[in-house]
Amino acid sequence: MIKHISLDHNWYYQYRIHTLKSNSLCADFPLLNEYLEKTFNECPNHYFKNSLSGSKLNFALNLSVHNIKIHEVCELAKNALNMNIEKTPHTKVQLHFLEQDNKTIASEVPVWIQPKELKELKIDKILTGHIDLIRIEDNKIWVWDYKPRAHEEKYASTQVYFYTLMLSKRTGIPIENFRCGYFDDKNAFIFMPKIEEVL
Repeated sequence: MIKHISLDHNWYYQYRIHTLKSNSLCADFPLLNEYLEKTFNECPNHYFKNSLSGSKLNFALNLSVHNIKIHEVCELAKNALNMNIEKTPHTKVQLHFLEQDNKTIASEVPVWIQPKELKELKIDKILTGHIDLIRIEDNKIWVWDYKPRAHEEKYASTQVYFYTLMLSKRTGIPIENFRCGYFDDKNAFIFMPKIEEVL
């Protein structure tokens, strides 16, 4: 049910897809399912060798971020971190979500965007990233990033916004169909990726 591949992107990323959930939950988003499968088999790995990583974007955007103290992703994270396996916290969270959460379809999903596609940043390099978790909920595609100390993050919303923008560009799915968030085992921060708020 879960297939994975190790991607050498200056670090080894374990890209995973839960094929049964992806096929089922992406009924309204066939372009997302197509992207996940195609990228699994044909990821342009050379893009990630000399690129600007979305995780390095250290500036704030004017996004309306809401702190949710009680959210199911926090409970899932808490359960994941209590797993008695020798894995990093990130890997524990990703595996637990894929195995136990009926809304999570993929983890460490590679995304990228060319400079000419990106109006929000004036850069001359490809912007790349790896999405921690993709969930389908209430007919929306949720892009989630696990942050061990989420409440201390200054630029996590910027990172997740651009990950979402990249996924929208790569799939051709309008950004209105996406929602964003980052979390730990105590807090979840969610927002809508409204383009007009950051231009």
